[in-house]
Amino acid sequence: MAGGSQDSLWAGYCGDFLRLLDRSGDLPAFLRGGASGASVAPHTEGTTVIAVKYRDGVINVGDRRATAENFVLYDRADKILPLDDYTLIAVSGSYARAMEAVRLLRHSFEYYRRSQLQEISLEGKLSEVTRLLAASAAESSGPQAVMLPLLSAYDRQRGEGRLFFYDALGARFESAEFGAAGSGSHRIRGAFDYIVKTKGPFHQMTFNQALREALVLLDIAAELDAATGGLEKVPPTVKAVCAEGIRELSEDEVLKHVRKLKGGS
Repeated sequence: MAGGSQDSLWAGYCGDFLRLLDRSGDLPAFLRGGASGASVAPHTEGTTVIAVKYRDGVINVGDRRATAENFVLYDRADKILPLDDYTLIAVSGSYARAMEAVRLLRHSFEYYRRSQLQEISLEGKLSEVTRLLAASAAESSGPQAVMLPLLSAYDRQRGEGRLFFYDALGARFESAEFGAAGSGSHRIRGAFDYIVKTKGPFHQMTFNQALREALVLLDIAAELDAATGGLEKVPPTVKAVCAEGIRELSEDEVLKHVRKLKGGS
């Protein structure tokens, strides 16, 4: 590409990765507009993800099951993914679109950092998620497009973990204590409030206390929702974001917490 063409492509788009992709013709099909109709093949869905605050940040817990209609398609899906060093996104709903959205968000944050010579703000990150969800919803005519993410971040300016959830159209809400998404989330909605009213706010709990409650909630969801995987056959994913960045527990570490919860050694 000639230098003049490069200048034309970049003009007015520095820092905005999605607009740059659109201008260059490389924007993914599911964000370009124009409904493609319902898919005839079963689409893969991620099920239950949970996020709760604790005194140093936010813990994310997700079962590993991915389903296609009434089939368990895969039992080792990772639904809690880092977007950068201080941001996690937990995804449910359409797994393929969620993975593509995560890839785009990662590139978008990095593109902003390199083109603007500074990190994208938390508000900027949140707005990018809204744009992706809104664009996807505008294109879609079927349930296969639905993505319902939880976004947790450590706000270094405020010195605290923050938790946000979205609806299918991209509307954003901030939660003071907890969030959940996916097929099992509806079964446990009242249990969150019960924990807060009987054991105190999540944001005052230690890491281990908050993790125990999150595992209990996921266990209840698995008992009441056939699409949600349990705790023991394949341990859930556990990741947290705090002042030190992202912390991920190994399968062995998660199993130790699960055994303690179940009354084992």
